[in-house]
Amino acid sequence: MTSLVLTLVAPREATTLDTATLSLARDVIRANGEAVILSPGEAVDIPCPASARTVLPQLHDQLGGKFDAILTPAEGRRKKLLVSDMDSTIVANETLDDLAALAGIGDKVAAITARSMNGELDFATSLRERVALLKGLPLSLLEKAWQDVRLNPGAVELVRTMRAHGAYTALVSGGFTFFTSRVAALCGFEENHANTLLADSTGHLTGAPGLPILGAQTKLELLQKLTTHHGLENTATLAIGDGANDLPMLRAAGLGIAFHAKPVVRQAVSAQINLTSLRTALFMQGYPASAFVSA
Repeated sequence: MTSLVLTLVAPREATTLDTATLSLARDVIRANGEAVILSPGEAVDIPCPASARTVLPQLHDQLGGKFDAILTPAEGRRKKLLVSDMDSTIVANETLDDLAALAGIGDKVAAITARSMNGELDFATSLRERVALLKGLPLSLLEKAWQDVRLNPGAVELVRTMRAHGAYTALVSGGFTFFTSRVAALCGFEENHANTLLADSTGHLTGAPGLPILGAQTKLELLQKLTTHHGLENTATLAIGDGANDLPMLRAAGLGIAFHAKPVVRQAVSAQINLTSLRTALFMQGYPASAFVSA
């Protein structure tokens, strides 16, 4: 029977892992080994039997929604491939929504984005609809939107720590290469993929995206292509994202993580980071904070 590890992580700004919480978690999951402190007061690994899966909902209830608690197989925890979404995952922004807000049409575009990310609207259709609303805007607006882009906490640590331990890293987004190329450079991703925005000879957006449109299937195919190219077993792969267009790659990866995800994603993916930062994606792989590589 497969043995598991419970990774318990506290949101550092709100609370801390104390002895009583660790004791409660050990009792509920019937821990069968000694806890390993990954970051004092913040993160711990607790070995447990496969039966812990059946009591994880009970543990969440007893923890009162104050901690992230994730179960992963004890074997092969450190992944050799990371494929990550960008918007609302590596960065705090929805960059297309930000661009639209600067153009004064933020509410219209954000409403379409929300429907798409919740799986209520086909991604390619939603992208065409949103980009059409940007027709006539100057390319200079992209630069202005970039000034407001912020990396999510732990993004740099996640990418650089995995690379330092031999993993290959790729950023893939239904957004645009204007942003992914810059975010990839900041974090240290080795490659990035996204859609393009078409402009006319006067430097204004045409209202159409370049073809083909990168969506859910493209993200899945990139994960599969890189897995094969690097000669990896599927169990050695990690994908992380938040929206409906991330679901195929999250389901296919050895470890798919729903990061502060939309309801449709949380319903489908068991490994979830709902309260804490991207640091937790490293704790889930057994990395102690002392091994993290920062900027």
